[in-house]
Amino acid sequence: MQKLVRPWVIVTLACLIYGIAIIATNDGDTLSLVTIGTRFSEGIEDGTEGYDGQFVYFIARDPSNAAQLLDEPAYRFQRILLPFLGMVLSFGQEDLIPVVLFGVNLLALGAGTALLEHLLRDFGASRWYALGYGFAVGTFGAARLALPEPLTYALVLGGIILARRDQWVWSAILFALAGLAKETGLIFVGGYGLYLLYQREWVKTVLFSAIAGIPFITWQFVLNARLGEFGVGSGGAGATGFEIIPFGGILQILTGSGDLITYQFDTLPYTSNWFIQTEIIFAPAIIFVFLVFLLLLLPFAIYPTLWGLWHTWKAYRNHTLTPIVFLLFANAVIMLFVPFSTYREPLGILRFVVGLQIAVVLFAAERKSGRALLNSTIWGYTVFLMLAWDFASNST
Repeated sequence: MQKLVRPWVIVTLACLIYGIAIIATNDGDTLSLVTIGTRFSEGIEDGTEGYDGQFVYFIARDPSNAAQLLDEPAYRFQRILLPFLGMVLSFGQEDLIPVVLFGVNLLALGAGTALLEHLLRDFGASRWYALGYGFAVGTFGAARLALPEPLTYALVLGGIILARRDQWVWSAILFALAGLAKETGLIFVGGYGLYLLYQREWVKTVLFSAIAGIPFITWQFVLNARLGEFGVGSGGAGATGFEIIPFGGILQILTGSGDLITYQFDTLPYTSNWFIQTEIIFAPAIIFVFLVFLLLLLPFAIYPTLWGLWHTWKAYRNHTLTPIVFLLFANAVIMLFVPFSTYREPLGILRFVVGLQIAVVLFAAERKSGRALLNSTIWGYTVFLMLAWDFASNST
């Protein structure tokens, strides 16, 4: 019995119960798991926005005709692994697709949490720090919303374990699958590539990079041939480009237009009504809006990024570079250039930051930093944003 009381069991059961509760409170409608809006599903220009899980569902339901229902077809199709699994495992039964997508993500969430437990124990740390990963809105919430993060990062964590065992080919295969689940999984490939170059492992660098990267590159050319453009980009409809100035995406929350900030709140049910009704979106209150965002961004994005960059610099200066240090560096440095359109959306940035969360936890475990491990559990509290999302959605 004691062996069953593990973080991965707790997280998986909690997510299963939560998913069942969502269906039950929506009169048994399984489509509530994919958050479909009328703007894309029915072509109503000023209709409800829905959320990104609807695009996974549309592709899984009918990949040949899904492009007309997507905001950015190539961008959405590049994350092909989860909708592909949803299509195959539902055996063509449309009604089963939302449940299958949730089931795949539920298994991936449990597996990812279990794999992180394994890594923590491997470093001599408590497995219970994995709860911060399992309950983070970027994993737990993503599983509920039919998003690709649980699958992506379960594959990433598997790839890390295999790399630690010096099984680089199998590790690269898992990273290749992670890249096809969501492109952010390839950030870890960049980290390992830098490490192998640092070790002057030329052949291994080429082999690892090729196996991990060629499937993603090949798929990009397929998308370009079929849809007329590559999928690589910074987001779906309304996305802005990657920034040049470090943390420029955050600064634009302060200096950006009221329309962009209005867009942000208008797409999030747990904030939109209050902000729109009180009319604090407009220019005189931009500073207030910026401060509200900082309450979220400081603990979950800005501080971990700066912490990661500082500790990678210290490791370089002290000649204590390990593969985990390079993973931390790769995931921290990308945060400096994340687009405004990602930073302006709380759920979007909390999904993007999962890679950094994993790297911080592993680095802290490797360096035996109990304080950093304890602090990392703060990501687990973001699950309450998911509760707020559903509570507000069901009460309107």
